[in-house]
Amino acid sequence: MAGASELGTGPGAAGGDGDDSLYPIAVLIDELRNEDVQLRLNSIKKLSTIALALGVERTRSELLPFLTDTIYDEDEVLLALAEQLGNFTGLVGGPDFAHCLLPPLENLATVEETVVRDKAVESLRQISQEHTPVALEAYFVPLVKRLASGDWFTSRTSACGLFSVCYPRASNAVKAEIRQQFRSLCSDDTPMVRRAAASKLGEFAKVLELDSVKSGIVPLFTSLASDEQDSVRLLAVEACVSIAQLLSQDDLETLVMPTLRQAAEDKSWRVRYMVADRFSELQKAMGPKITLNDLIPAFQNLLKDCEAEVRAAAAHEVKELGENLPIEDRETIIMNQILPYIKELVSDTNQHVKSALASVIMGLSTILGKENTIEHLLPLFLAQLKDECPEVRLNIISNLDCVNEVIGIRQLSQSLLPAIVELAEDAKWRVRLAIIEYMPLLAGQLGVEFFDEKLNSLCMAWLVDHVYAIREAATNNLMKLVQKFGTEWAQNTIVPKVLVMANDPNYLHRMTTLFCINALSEACGQEITTKQMLPIVLKMAGDQVANVRFNVAKSLQKIGPILDTNALQGEVKPVLQKLGQDEDMDVKYFAQEAISVVAQRLRKLDFPVKDSGEPSVPRADKNHFPRPTVPGEDMGKGPVYQLRGDTRDTLAQLEIAELVHFSQSTD
Repeated sequence: MAGASELGTGPGAAGGDGDDSLYPIAVLIDELRNEDVQLRLNSIKKLSTIALALGVERTRSELLPFLTDTIYDEDEVLLALAEQLGNFTGLVGGPDFAHCLLPPLENLATVEETVVRDKAVESLRQISQEHTPVALEAYFVPLVKRLASGDWFTSRTSACGLFSVCYPRASNAVKAEIRQQFRSLCSDDTPMVRRAAASKLGEFAKVLELDSVKSGIVPLFTSLASDEQDSVRLLAVEACVSIAQLLSQDDLETLVMPTLRQAAEDKSWRVRYMVADRFSELQKAMGPKITLNDLIPAFQNLLKDCEAEVRAAAAHEVKELGENLPIEDRETIIMNQILPYIKELVSDTNQHVKSALASVIMGLSTILGKENTIEHLLPLFLAQLKDECPEVRLNIISNLDCVNEVIGIRQLSQSLLPAIVELAEDAKWRVRLAIIEYMPLLAGQLGVEFFDEKLNSLCMAWLVDHVYAIREAATNNLMKLVQKFGTEWAQNTIVPKVLVMANDPNYLHRMTTLFCINALSEACGQEITTKQMLPIVLKMAGDQVANVRFNVAKSLQKIGPILDTNALQGEVKPVLQKLGQDEDMDVKYFAQEAISVVAQRLRKLDFPVKDSGEPSVPRADKNHFPRPTVPGEDMGKGPVYQLRGDTRDTLAQLEIAELVHFSQSTD
């Protein structure tokens, strides 16, 4: 590793002469030479500190030349350097000396790594604004010319991003040179350079005079849009939006539209995709007349394109296209020229196309009005609600409020709700699970009265579903509904129905009652939990199935922090102590855990707690699923039902565990 003293006339050499003030720069040089990339990176990030220590004059005369001569490093170090130099103007003496930062950034703008070049160009653009017009022509414009005429394509690609920042403040003679330089880059032999020029074409057009746009930029746009590389042609489409905003309707028709028509029918799907993706922007830039005559037919072709990516991009623009149409012709155009193609996309073979359409199609209802929505759009919504792709269904349900505003809740209940109910009762449990997950969203859009009338019974039915995953999701669903509709609604509507399940013959349903109480207690608050839920939990402590009893202990542990001191000491603690004497090992274990939690709660409330004196129970195996105990069974000799923790399908694991317990309890 080269030491600082090996740099000869560099700043480190002076450090060897005993000048302590140069020590920081000597340290920097040593760290920049270090083999450890992280050390070099850290030293670059400290450049501003070192520059402050050196002062503006020595930063200009020593630090910047050193950095300019040593730009051969790892990309992450160069990236940090390019970023630092963009904020260095104040450290070199202000705008009058901003040109001193150009040499190192010019070198960085020519390196091979794209992210470093881009960051260097970003810093150069930032520094260009701090140059005076005179300094700009004296220092910055020559830099751009050097980059634009460099031997390597890397420098020429970097130059493309600098024309637009120096052009507005240059003199007329220099402006002509800049335009000529940009023109030559647009016809460069290297595709990467043409791509860079195409990506900056629209930006450059915005700073040019209108005559220069017509005479210079439009021919370049036409040339780039017919380039042999599709990666260049698609970038020309992006530039089209900026160029179109600068021209009159007549100029657009004659100068731009022929090229745009060609792009919409390009042999490369990537170019057609770009047209579809930018369609609403093109529509706004082109104006209503060209939209009706040229863009609508092009949009129809994009909606039935042979590539799914293009159809999806076009489908995503349907709503915005409709909103941008002239109000007087909007309904007619959509009904006659767009809707027939939309109907075909509803049954498209590609799920991304259907999902993109489902995310925007509901918005058409506000444009088309009530009658058209009921007659033409509702059948499409119904078809998408029954689609096999969950994302399609979610996108429809997520936007029901748009339709609700137009056709009203009653009409909605007669049309879409039956389809939702049908899905909620589907034979495939994953379909039912998807609908449960959408239910809080749906409830919020439909309101509490409508929910109670149409969907409440459905939510309660899920609590006794034969699949555990459905019961679990239904429990979480109730908690979200209570958070949405409030505790009074829960007390009158949900809690009584949940508590009735405590007497269900099926022990799985009784356990679901406990799970619901766990979820609802926090949302409902202390009063409802103490008066309505706690008595049921305490009663279930005498259940004949061990699984229910140890879940009682877990529930009491869960709701303990919500209860007051009297309930904990007078009602909860005696029941837990009784469960601590249970003949089932797992019931004992969970009861002891709950007792310790309740004791901590009482201590926090400054309530005296006596030691229960119960012996500690060995910790249950976390991978062991508890089961009901058969009276008279020797726990040491009976079979052990155990499910390993590495089982992949958790839901299947839970189902098997329940079946095992059920078969044991009925022996």
